[in-house]
Amino acid sequence: MKEHSPSAERNRHEILPVLREVLPTEGRVLEIACGSGQHAIHFAAEFPGLSWQPSDIDPIALKSSHAYVAEANLPNLHEPIELNVCSEDWQVTELDAVLAINMLHISPWEACLGLMQGAARALLPGGKLYLYGAYIQAGVPTMPSNQDFDADLRERNPAWGLRKLEDVVAVASDQGLHIREARPMPNNNLSLIFDRD
Repeated sequence: MKEHSPSAERNRHEILPVLREVLPTEGRVLEIACGSGQHAIHFAAEFPGLSWQPSDIDPIALKSSHAYVAEANLPNLHEPIELNVCSEDWQVTELDAVLAINMLHISPWEACLGLMQGAARALLPGGKLYLYGAYIQAGVPTMPSNQDFDADLRERNPAWGLRKLEDVVAVASDQGLHIREARPMPNNNLSLIFDRD
């Protein structure tokens, strides 16, 4: 059964121009926390030379993604796989890019650690890690809407919440993933682009 995410429907148009700069024209991409599947079908259609592998840990998201993938019937879009970023076996290797959109704030900090460790293992040298979402930045006032969002997340699950940008960058760097750019995006979000050694 297909789920519908208004935010995915909106931000896919904002994210696409950045991905056009970041992603290669050919290669293998793993999408972490693919959610409903709306991003996967949109981006796979826009990058026909990329082999696109969606993944998620949530059964409802996986069912929705399966439905979207089946309907889209794109030759470069694979069936979604169940993937826990904290697992040492991601089932996929030799990747050119890993994407995680709106994931880190709705998962425990251990998932950020697992994401960086797994991406470092799975990415080819020179591969890209792309993250999108809201972050807390040192020296930059947090907008009231993001403060409210953070409070709502922590009320729903104390392990959730907006992450400090410097903490995410430090964990990535420890794994040989070096930030190239933190690009401001609409609605107080950021696109984080990392290069693997």
